[in-house]
Amino acid sequence: MPEISRFLGIIITMYFDEHNPPHFHVRYNEYRASMEIKTLNILRGELPAKVRGLVEEWGELHSDELLQIWETGEFRKVAPLV
Repeated sequence: MPEISRFLGIIITMYFDEHNPPHFHVRYNEYRASMEIKTLNILRGELPAKVRGLVEEWGELHSDELLQIWETGEFRKVAPLV
């Protein structure tokens, strides 16, 4: 699974041949979740509240870029949350 971003111990990845809705995967320590790009709702798994908030903030900043990656299947790195 290609890693598209990493920040504060949070790893964001995306498969390019996966099912809809468009989403990305989040790993943080023992936690795993998949999050929908458009709504930033957790589709599966769980994250600590603080981590979820950071990922939501990152997702809002990069939603257009994430959707473009999903739609084109062209891998590229996405800037981390700073």
